[in-house]
Amino acid sequence: MDFSVKKLASDAGVFFSRAVQFTQENLGQAEKTELDAHFENLLTRADNTKNWTEKILHQTEVLLQPSPSARVEEFLYEKLDRKAPSRVTTAELLGQYMTEAANDFGPSTPYGQTLIKVGDTQKHLGAAERDFIHSSSINFLTPLRNFLEGDWKTIAKERRILQNRRLDLDACKARLKKSKAAEAKAALEGDALPDFQETRPRNYILSASASALWSDEVDKAEHELRVAQTEFDRQAEVTRLLLEGISSTHVNHLRCLHEFAEAQATYFAQSYQYMLDLQKQLGSSRAELFPVGNTDPASQPLSSSPPPATLPVLQVASSNPGEVPLNPVEVTPPVSGTRKARVLYDYEAADITELALFADELITVYSLPGMDPDWLVGERGNKKGKVPVTYLELLS
Repeated sequence: MDFSVKKLASDAGVFFSRAVQFTQENLGQAEKTELDAHFENLLTRADNTKNWTEKILHQTEVLLQPSPSARVEEFLYEKLDRKAPSRVTTAELLGQYMTEAANDFGPSTPYGQTLIKVGDTQKHLGAAERDFIHSSSINFLTPLRNFLEGDWKTIAKERRILQNRRLDLDACKARLKKSKAAEAKAALEGDALPDFQETRPRNYILSASASALWSDEVDKAEHELRVAQTEFDRQAEVTRLLLEGISSTHVNHLRCLHEFAEAQATYFAQSYQYMLDLQKQLGSSRAELFPVGNTDPASQPLSSSPPPATLPVLQVASSNPGEVPLNPVEVTPPVSGTRKARVLYDYEAADITELALFADELITVYSLPGMDPDWLVGERGNKKGKVPVTYLELLS
């Protein structure tokens, strides 16, 4: 190992002198070269970009992989430059369990058939989730991570160099100031021997008058100041160019954000369609199992009220004796109690008792005695039928 005591001592001396400079600047005992306002704004924007990028990156990783242990495992594989093993999603695992349970209970039984249908849907949901995670990782997480591990590290390195150049420049300014003050003092006091303790080594040999020596000291300090100023200006320009590149980073991250939003929209649209298809399948099988007019308590579903209409729900005639069956032809609107409602989402009618809805249209709605509170009667022209409340915005 190449170990140099002189280099170690020199580095320690530089570190100590700069620590003294920082302390004096914080106490207001030393002058500090200030950067222009535009440069300071660039620094602030760069710091904000770095901090928020870290937070967005971390929270997106949590969204895509909620399990902390799985994230740690993926991080270790990435650092070891090895491919992480393929992991089954929770929805796919649930679908697998449902399919195995159906095979055990009997795939031809009503329960087994339903398990198979729901299990297949869960597998499709898991596959859609896997595609979403893969797309988001490539198109969104990777660019953010590359910025933090690449461009930002370069900016941070150049900023540290600029800070050192500034400290050197301030030290040269302080040295020149002291030299000029000592020169002026020597000119007033005559040829008294000067004290070069702060500007020259102790073994420096005096060979001229004090005034001449201090004049030479001032010349050298001015030369060192010019060199330090040139190096500082050059480094400031390099750092400025890197900081101005943050605008390009924002443009790149904006494009990645659009791709992330599109991938998420595709994932939710696929999930919605899978669940809609499943509900149609379950609705038809439920109508076969529990036909209209079947009042046998043993054959009734566990819940006699219709499911919440958060997604388009296929409604069948309820077997609840207290619920009023709706015949669109026989329904007469009440004298009072009708309201206008704006449709929030498209809704496909499940049967003739329901009214199909189109987003943003206005319809007339009202309730009938004995109706389920999650449903209203809707009218559009000469058409009428049941409509889910969750698809409406009631207007005063």
